[in-house]
Amino acid sequence: MIWSLHIMSDKGPLVTAAATACALGAAYYAYNVYKETRKPKLPEQWKQVGTLKEIYVYPIKSCGPVLLNKVECSTLGPKDGWLRDRFLMVVDREYNFITARTHPELLLVHPQVKSSVLSLKHVDMEPLHVNLAEIIELQTPKTAKVWGTTVPVYDCGFEPSEWFSRLLNRSGDNFRLVYYASQKCRELRTTPNSFYKFTKNDTGALPDEVPFNLINEASVNELNSRLKDCQVSVLNFRPNFVLSGAEPYAEDGWRYVKIGENVFEIIKPCTRCILTTIDPETGVRNSKTEPLETLKSYRQVTNPEERRATGSSPRMGIQMALRSPPGQLVSLNDPIYIPQ
Repeated sequence: MIWSLHIMSDKGPLVTAAATACALGAAYYAYNVYKETRKPKLPEQWKQVGTLKEIYVYPIKSCGPVLLNKVECSTLGPKDGWLRDRFLMVVDREYNFITARTHPELLLVHPQVKSSVLSLKHVDMEPLHVNLAEIIELQTPKTAKVWGTTVPVYDCGFEPSEWFSRLLNRSGDNFRLVYYASQKCRELRTTPNSFYKFTKNDTGALPDEVPFNLINEASVNELNSRLKDCQVSVLNFRPNFVLSGAEPYAEDGWRYVKIGENVFEIIKPCTRCILTTIDPETGVRNSKTEPLETLKSYRQVTNPEERRATGSSPRMGIQMALRSPPGQLVSLNDPIYIPQ
């Protein structure tokens, strides 16, 4: 809208200009009120359901975890300085992401991050060190793809490429290591079913779906009571947070979770895939595709509309996005709450 102010003895244009300014101010105020009312109202009353037993961060998608005592919560996921959750990933020569679903050896790569230096260890490989600060300073962002979504990345160069290529297929140039090149969440993944309501701040950097994942230890224990030929641990489900003290599967009915002073909204249940059947300690697939087959027998989504979004993938754990201000810490033994 364009308007001008003319000083005239008539004063008519002055009145018109003043009225227009008032209308613009009212519209701006109404817009801001509308934005505020659209924000989800966070619960104010909480009850404790357990405590935070373990905290995991996975620097490289599909590789091993780092166990922490405390971590900062950001919109993009857990962080501790340069240690960020799923900020790196391995890609093929076309810059399409790869995971342990097809390359289980990735699970046995153990990353560490100290200051800005990423260190990689594997029992069959020499250690490798990559200065992430130098990568950001010297490289120009490229594009890669995660689940069909284009993401900006820095290529970490020849040495990590040669290291991962030798590890995965004994050649020297098939795979690259890349680092997420943005401080904003990646674009929303386009799906034909919109049952789950993601916002632009709910996708994180390079995770499959959302920046925070919580698993209930009691649910894993209950699952183990059903398994006949194997046992699993929480690491089969690659969570960030492990809840202790709750009832099995109590998380199915939750909408919000509070850990310490951090409030998370549950975006969706975590539906499980073939990755759960690979032993995180050995990289060996379970010959009977357990625990996935057992989970399918009793942990299917029952809501018909939601089932169209999940298919036959069983649920185990919850996917969460941060709703309180970023920058606060969670620590081991923090109380975990749900709304009263």
